[in-house]
Amino acid sequence: MLKIEELEEISADPDFWKDLENAQKISQQIKTLKNNVERYKALVSSYEDLKTLIEIGNEENDESLIPEVKELKDAFLNEYENIRISTLLNGEYDKNNAILTLHSGAGGTEACDWVSMLYRMYTRWIEKAGFTYEELDFLAGDEAGIKSVTIQVNGENAYGYLKSEKGIHRLVRISPFDSSGRRHTSFASCDIMPEITDEIEFEINPDDLRIDTYRASGAGGQHVNKTSSAIRITHIPTNTVVQCQSERSQFQNKDTAMKMLKSKLYKLELEKQQEKLTDIRGEVKDISWGSQIRSYVFHPYNMVKDHRTNEETGNTQAVMDGDIDRFINSYLLEINSVNKKFD
Repeated sequence: MLKIEELEEISADPDFWKDLENAQKISQQIKTLKNNVERYKALVSSYEDLKTLIEIGNEENDESLIPEVKELKDAFLNEYENIRISTLLNGEYDKNNAILTLHSGAGGTEACDWVSMLYRMYTRWIEKAGFTYEELDFLAGDEAGIKSVTIQVNGENAYGYLKSEKGIHRLVRISPFDSSGRRHTSFASCDIMPEITDEIEFEINPDDLRIDTYRASGAGGQHVNKTSSAIRITHIPTNTVVQCQSERSQFQNKDTAMKMLKSKLYKLELEKQQEKLTDIRGEVKDISWGSQIRSYVFHPYNMVKDHRTNEETGNTQAVMDGDIDRFINSYLLEINSVNKKFD
């Protein structure tokens, strides 16, 4: 058994932690590959079951098997499509965790309420996808809803899937805040960044930073602190601002905020080197009329439509409950088709 002194000596060796981190990465890669193989085997098994059931139905002329065949067919096609879409996530950052930020736009209190609805929609999708998330920053609306919120989405290919959501989201509905029952249009922006890991070297000059502390805000609970532990970091040359208030200590908030800043600045640097920004950031637009990527109409009819792919559905409730795979998948297929034209 190792003595305390020997353990302290080992833990003080930076190479030990580097080797441990590399071992963890390799272990995660092995786990991912195993999961992919198991998923493929399960799909093959599902196909064989479906084929066998169809053959039995034909041989015995048993029409009672038709509903079961349809159910198995739908499940098979759905999983096949999901696996096919996952093969398109081969971008440089697609495998990374994602940092998702929602901001209210034109519409005042309506827009803040719209952000809270989108926040619910995305967190529902995250849970259904088997990912996890942690809240990094939260600013409540003056009267209701959320002015802005930032979360980190953790899971394999989180950025690859969520990059489709970057842009302006437009809501049309009868306002619950309007006593006259008039129809209102609200806007919110969704920004998606890949989490930049430590293996990517990107230096930031400390002299270029302005670091401010403040008390965490919110309606209560985890968003309220009695001390000034929240951190806001401004990168002066680019006027890039990030902030974090989710952690218990100022040190933890600063560490998380620096990671967010690193992701933003690294992405900006890449954008300067690219003539086309669709893969990393997309076109920057105002949070207002004429710039939306997707419209959510609750009145006078029900319709959610993506203006980039023309994918649409009348089941608005399902979408707001996190059923957005159809929009994500159609976007990825569209981008893949465009990329092939330029290859």
